[in-house]
Amino acid sequence: MKIGLISDTHGLLRPQALQALQGCTQLIHAGDIGAPEILAALRAIAPLTVVRGNNDLDDAWASDVPHSAILRVGDIGIYVTHIPADIPQILPANINVVVTGHTHKPLIQHRDGVLFINPGSAGPRRFKLPIAVGLLHIDGQEVHGQLIELAL
Repeated sequence: MKIGLISDTHGLLRPQALQALQGCTQLIHAGDIGAPEILAALRAIAPLTVVRGNNDLDDAWASDVPHSAILRVGDIGIYVTHIPADIPQILPANINVVVTGHTHKPLIQHRDGVLFINPGSAGPRRFKLPIAVGLLHIDGQEVHGQLIELAL
């Protein structure tokens, strides 16, 4: 199973990001969406889990978007929040993956048996950081992350 990860679109959904997410069975947007049209375009690809980012806080259209989400994909538990500092010190039970955004810096880390992944920013470039999305590849109880730098 392939889960697409995207974050920090800030109102810009690049065609390269949409192409990289094709074929995913589910998508996760880790916040700083920027416009409701972003969510509609992503939902046209696959079912979508989304959390609100700090730049979405004052947007009326995002008032129903939660600050964090927990989902299960087969045997894998996934915790999603925008800001890494908002990850609970003690994760909820049965969490195998934590997905964040906010920093615009793509990252894959393993800590205490949990995969932490930030797909980076798929929207406007920040500093000299890459424009990227991510994937989770899930096979039973096995999960690994992949970062995809988008060619612009």
